Amino acid sequence: MRAIGTSLTATTAAAVLIAGAGTAMAAPAHTTGRASGPAASSLSAVSRFDDGSFESPKVKANTFDEFAAGQSFGPWRVTSGNVDLIGAGYWQAAEGDQSLDLNGSDAGAVSQTFTTKAGSRYTVTYSLAGNPELDRVPVLKTGKVLVDGQNVQGFSFDVTGKTKANMGYVRRQVTFVATGPSTTLTFASTTLHSPTGPVVDDVTVERCKPDCCD
Repeated sequence: MRAIGTSLTATTAAAVLIAGAGTAMAAPAHTTGRASGPAASSLSAVSRFDDGSFESPKVKANTFDEFAAGQSFGPWRVTSGNVDLIGAGYWQAAEGDQSLDLNGSDAGAVSQTFTTKAGSRYTVTYSLAGNPELDRVPVLKTGKVLVDGQNVQGFSFDVTGKTKANMGYVRRQVTFVATGPSTTLTFASTTLHSPTGPVVDDVTVERCKPDCCD
């Protein structure tokens, strides 16, 4: 497993960071509207956002596939650097079988564009861990979430004490206001000059109804 100079076209988007770094969890179930997020009754599914668990394409068990800038896998496109799509059994996934190391040979970024309604507020929820191979530094894996090229949340994860069997995933959230009929969500590593980076999985995007996220 392998820094990016993320150069995405910036589109103004209002963003509100949900307080807190998330709740530690071992092997979360894939559900909509978890206890750690807004009430399920205040959220609705987002059109066309897909494969937040990085299940496509299937990677050979106990291995990983590297994808470079300009390549796509499922609905995700690598927008800078390179990333590793992790197959079943290589290490613990937060949901399903596969997950994504945001560092391939070096730091990378992935994006997905989905339908939104201008002026509506959306909540992105995801599971965060880090590549636990401790022979590779640094132990603190860092990255950021971008909406239409705007940095809306930085994140970090310390892999000290973590193993492939116990990744120590935490849930994180960030909320943004869409500015147009489509929005591009990006996860980018800022762990430079390292083949081991932050790991993301179980990404969901939900539209807030008027009584939530205030």
